[in-house]
Amino acid sequence: MGARLDRLLAGLGRVVDATRPGTLAPFRGQVAQAGKAEPTTQELTDEELTSAALALRDRAADESFTEQERVRWCALGREAAHRALGERPFDVQLQSVLAMLSGHVVQMATGEGKTLVGALAAAGYATQGRQVHLISVNDYLAGRDAEWMGPVYRLLGVSVGWIGQHSTPEQRREAYAADVTYVSANEVGFDVLRDRLHTRVADLIVPAPDVAIVDEVDSVLVDEAKVPLVLAGSVAEDDTDQVITAVVGSLVAGEHYETDDEGRNVYLTDAGADAVELALGGIDLYAAESGGVLAQVNISLHAHTLLHRDVDYIVRDGKVQLINASRGRIATLQRWPDGLQAAVELKEALAVSTRGEVLDSMTVQALIGRYTTVSGMSGTVAAVAELLQEFYGLTVKAAEPNIPCVRVDEPDRVYTTVEQKDAAIVEYIAETHAAGRPILIGTLDLAESERLAARLAEAELPCVVLNARHDAREAAIVAEAGAYGAITVSTQMAGRGTDIRLGGTEGAQDRDRVAETGGLCVIGTGRHTTSRLDDQLRGRAGRQGDPGSSVFFTSLEDDLVLRYAPELVAVVDRDPDEDGRVRSRKPASALGHAQRVAEGVNLDIHRNTWRYNQLVEQQRTILLRHRDEVLRTDLAVTGLRDRCPERYEALLADVEPEVLVEAARLIVLHHLDRRWTDHLAYLADLRESIHLHALAREHPLTEFHRAAIAEFKDLLPETMDASVETFETARITEDGIDLAGSGLRRPTATWTYLVNDNPFGSEADRTLKRIVSAFRGKRA
Repeated sequence: MGARLDRLLAGLGRVVDATRPGTLAPFRGQVAQAGKAEPTTQELTDEELTSAALALRDRAADESFTEQERVRWCALGREAAHRALGERPFDVQLQSVLAMLSGHVVQMATGEGKTLVGALAAAGYATQGRQVHLISVNDYLAGRDAEWMGPVYRLLGVSVGWIGQHSTPEQRREAYAADVTYVSANEVGFDVLRDRLHTRVADLIVPAPDVAIVDEVDSVLVDEAKVPLVLAGSVAEDDTDQVITAVVGSLVAGEHYETDDEGRNVYLTDAGADAVELALGGIDLYAAESGGVLAQVNISLHAHTLLHRDVDYIVRDGKVQLINASRGRIATLQRWPDGLQAAVELKEALAVSTRGEVLDSMTVQALIGRYTTVSGMSGTVAAVAELLQEFYGLTVKAAEPNIPCVRVDEPDRVYTTVEQKDAAIVEYIAETHAAGRPILIGTLDLAESERLAARLAEAELPCVVLNARHDAREAAIVAEAGAYGAITVSTQMAGRGTDIRLGGTEGAQDRDRVAETGGLCVIGTGRHTTSRLDDQLRGRAGRQGDPGSSVFFTSLEDDLVLRYAPELVAVVDRDPDEDGRVRSRKPASALGHAQRVAEGVNLDIHRNTWRYNQLVEQQRTILLRHRDEVLRTDLAVTGLRDRCPERYEALLADVEPEVLVEAARLIVLHHLDRRWTDHLAYLADLRESIHLHALAREHPLTEFHRAAIAEFKDLLPETMDASVETFETARITEDGIDLAGSGLRRPTATWTYLVNDNPFGSEADRTLKRIVSAFRGKRA
């Protein structure tokens, strides 16, 4: 019994160790050796340095570095960075490089030089004969970092390219051919999806995935991981019923509909159903034949009541543009599922955007899972070490700052009401600004940033606003946020990608004056749903030993508490000061509890989404393996010849064999793509209705898997049957096959976007919540 307990405890210890960030201690010795080689390395000319790197590449190609080669690489990389950028990498930066070359994720504080570390790690992998995709959070950073680090790569004999939203296919192909390619997760994902439609090998763009180094790894692999990337194709337009929009817009909250406590579901009351039925001509809304109308009413009701302008989206240039909650930026190319997107556009009296069928989709998590090796870096990744281990098998190493952080993080200032909190924030800003300290205020959404800016204007405190409306000016605004006397009001978008230097663009000239005031003061207007976002905001101050401070202002009416821990408000000591400030420690505990609940909810959504998507991705892998074989070999014509020997021989008498091979390939690829599109539509419908199994005490996920596997089993046989039918009747001449005449029409247009999948939670969650609410109501 004792031995079994020891083994159990040892196993638990290994699990804990796997999710606890480790240190960079194992790499210190190699970096110390590189330091001893520094004088010799400094004597090399630029040409000799490049030759030394290329010689190392010749020895290490297709193999990992030996320990001595790692030491040599650190010495060469340090010298290349010093010559190209005027920056000598610290020891801790080289330790981080070695950790990433070992496949780890590294946590590095703001201002510690993550961009350079990522470049040296990427060049190190390239020197080992690997092809590297350095995955960024957006196009701006991909282009900036590729250009910024370009001189370092050139000195090390490594080619580099980058891809943005407007890159042409040829530019993309050229960039992917480089040793290191800077590209956002969205763009590489869209390129993978677009490759899935090509019918010629020469048109393919993305090479086989090898190494992915992910910048801001927690943002990409956690926050964005469950967001599907979608490839859509044009179909016949479907008119949206604007009458329903008008009807829903006239309904009254509390009388015609109610929302749940968490604001994630809305449903009609009996009076609401009666009002809708009357307005739509006396129909029975719950009759079987009205199912489509009921669904459209519910979607419109969600659009009107749960999605808020300047919080969830903005209207710009006549379009609805979604706001990324974790970044505060416009979610480029992102949209809700078509019905909900159209409902919001009608709500705002805008033209309904083009709708289409989903030709293919994949999550960012599945995209990253394609790579043989994954590593990365971030300033706040330690908080999600357990998730990275669970979903990606990655371990986290924490780098000590080169210079200890001296930022002062004050305890939260908690107020009873939002109004009292806002008044206190303005007063605190006025006091701090009087000393000339630069101030960065982080707000929770766009609407709040603009309300606070208006209040500051009334108090004659001029400020600059950085939010999704001003995203084009982001870099310029952030660059001045550390200037003497600057007040910058921002959403979370100021938290990633750009350092805030004391003194602003004046740099060293004004740095000392700003440092004497106390450095950058960071103010949070409320806690985010995850502590990582709070830490990102705090991390804007105190870079590289700079002075600075941070403080969060919160209230018992904040959305975080009301949504995730409303029961705690009643037990909190409400004996505030005259200005509404609550001095008790209980509010901090309540806020921490609410934040942990919110993080737990998001983790459950992530796990649930992945459990459904995992099977779909496995099926997609099987289909793509088969498609690639059809694309690159004579498999299609061989199969059709075996099934239709007489037709094959008849055609062979009139056309060259090469023509038949190409015609057969196009036929099979068309039907394979068509069947996959239909399969995805089936799975989407299945996912929407699977919650009914929960009501029957069946496990929805199990039933989803059972149905999805059974449906997929027939996909390839049905593809071949349809291909045989087309092959028997298609008109094939020396000019090839007449695709359109044979009914093989591909979409006339395709486009890509990200879909905010299930923005209100799963249908199962919403259904069960409604049942629980009804049950509670009866008990009351």
